[in-house]
Formats: sequence, C-alpha cells, structure tokens
Amino acid sequence: MPKLSVTIITFNEEANILRTLESVKSFADEIVVVDSMSADQTVRLCRDFGCRVYQREFDGYGTQKQFAVDQATNDWILSVDADEVVTEELQKEIAALLTDREDKGTTRLLHPGYCIPRALFFMGRLMRYSGTGKEYILRLFDRTKGRFTTVAVHEGIEVNGIAGMLSGQLIHYSYRDISHHLEKSNAYTSLAARDYHSRGRSFSKTWAAFKFPISFFTFYIVKRGFLDGYPGFMWSLLAAVYATLKVAKTIELNRKP
Repeated sequence: MPKLSVTIITFNEEANILRTLESVKSFADEIVVVDSMSADQTVRLCRDFGCRVYQREFDGYGTQKQFAVDQATNDWILSVDADEVVTEELQKEIAALLTDREDKGTTRLLHPGYCIPRALFFMGRLMRYSGTGKEYILRLFDRTKGRFTTVAVHEGIEVNGIAGMLSGQLIHYSYRDISHHLEKSNAYTSLAARDYHSRGRSFSKTWAAFKFPISFFTFYIVKRGFLDGYPGFMWSLLAAVYATLKVAKTIELNRKP
C-alpha cells in the first residue's frame, strides 16, 4: 500500500489548524508542516498533534509548498491549506484509492496526480455558484512525477501525465469576515502585481477601468453568483475588487523608476 504524506504550510493559523489536522489524521502516514515564523500557537498545536514541523522564512507560496513536499518521506503527497478541511467522503475516497492498489498487488496508482473539487465556505454559507462551488484543483500527486510551480501567488501543481478526478470535496474556510477578506486581498494582489512586474507584464489604464465591471458581471451573472444570495453578491463584488487591484498595482509598479 503506498504511504501518503500530508503537507501544510502555515502562518498564524491557530484558529484553523486543528480542524484541518483532524480531517487528515485517519489516512495520513505523516503530516509535514512548514511554518513561516508564526507568532501565535500554531507551531505548538502542530507539534502536540504529532506533526513534523519546520520553520522557514516565507518566500512565496509555490516555493514554500514545494519545500514542504521535499521534506516528506513518502512519494505520494496530499497538499492541503491550513484553512481547508478534507470531507469525510474525500477521506474515504483517498483511503480506498490507496488500498485498492494493494488489493490488486501493485503500488502504482492509475494517474500521476488527482484533482479534487473544492467548495468555499463564505459568510456562513457553503457556496454553490459564484465560480467557487466546485473548483477542481490538483492536490494529490506523486512527487516523482510532479511539483509545485514557483509563482508568488496562485501556485499550482504540474504533473507529467494526465490527472485523474476525485469526487469528495475540500471545504475552504478562507475568510473569517469581510475585513479578513480585504486584508488577504491586499496581500495577495501585491504579490501578484510584483510577479507580473518581474515578468514584464503590463496593463493599460483603460483596461483597469473596465476590469471591475467585467469581473463583477462574470462572477455575479455568468457564474451565477446571484443564486448564492447575499453572500454571492458580496463574493462577486470582492472578487471584482481583487481582479482590479491586481491590474492597478501592476500599473503602479511599472510606472515607478
């Protein structure tokens, strides 16, 4: 039976981390945590839970997550964020996927990686639309056949081959409230703008002016955010602000000497 390492990166996640750890303990052979010098009780909670904990200065989401993968002792990796929860359905699906290979006398899974649907819990509601209801992300993979991209934000996993699909969900508890959403948006858009700037990406001021209404229309109408009620409206609004800030901050950086 292939052994599985769960990898998590953290920074001041004492409010979330135990919920995440509890959701992976039934099938993880080890849990590797890479912490970015938290000032709260995150590290203590992880160590008390039995995780292997490393502390490392943060230098980008992709590089931090790949560092966590490199510390694992097993080739099969499930990467989860500290504010995500593996549902019971997904727990059973991953355990069955690994056990099924053992029953057939092989340790090779059918695909080099597997995409998992993720749903957002926002403003007291599990979102079903708004572009957040079933976002498929590659999180379970064989590290000998794939690795994280090294972009500063919105990193991903690239594998050699075709990824399979799982049906059990990850639940994302990304934002405590609107203020927390704005704080994270400010940080993420700054990282994204610096990444665009370093790669020579540029935008016109005209595009900045149109980015907000186009993005809001996309999330609220095209992706049917209106069916998520008031949370859907707020998500569409904040997502449009996020998209516009990335463009505006890139323009600002490109104008500086």
